[in-house]
Amino acid sequence: MKRKFYIVCGHYGCGKSNYSINLALDLAAQGRKVILMDLDLVNPYFLSSQYKEMLEEKGIQVIAPMFANSNVETPALPAEMNLVFETDKDVVMDVGGDDAGSVVLGRYHEQLAKVDYEMIYLINHYRNLTASPEETAEVLREIEAASRCKGSCIVANSHLKQETDFETVKNAIPYAKKTAEELNLPLKAVTIPAYLTHDDRVKKLMEQEDVTWYPVEIYVKAPWE
Repeated sequence: MKRKFYIVCGHYGCGKSNYSINLALDLAAQGRKVILMDLDLVNPYFLSSQYKEMLEEKGIQVIAPMFANSNVETPALPAEMNLVFETDKDVVMDVGGDDAGSVVLGRYHEQLAKVDYEMIYLINHYRNLTASPEETAEVLREIEAASRCKGSCIVANSHLKQETDFETVKNAIPYAKKTAEELNLPLKAVTIPAYLTHDDRVKKLMEQEDVTWYPVEIYVKAPWE
């Protein structure tokens, strides 16, 4: 299989960095050569590049903004970010929230137009401004306009951080399906914290719902957690 770009975008707090890390690790576990490209210049508290050591131990190359994790307020994109288009590796691009963060992605739209990419729109029913399918659809349209890239699919990642439970996941499924319908995009998967997969109620839900389930480990946490 030829290499592929996976662009992970979405609203602030939807869980892009944690999902990007899980995706990169899963690709590496399949024997793929992987680069995780941290393009989040917006939120300094939830950066996938903060987990560089763990990722590199799994053979994943991490490229991050210059001065990420430092006191510099305006990090810059290193020149090596342009080199990802010349490698034979899969690339997971963790994009900053909303249209403001996606402007950075727009710098690469010409290169991306020449490669096989999938733009994954991550959604969270429990975040402000994405509580309804209509609001959530509008956020993607703003991201597309800013990035000049088109969404390919939706991944439902509705969560309440450490308070996520069976009801949290179950109650967000109709929202995920309605959002996919609103945007006329496939619902690629519904994530579920790996620690919940042992719950009998969750097992039953996973058998009943006609969606693809994607268990995720929780790596990304706020400094105060």
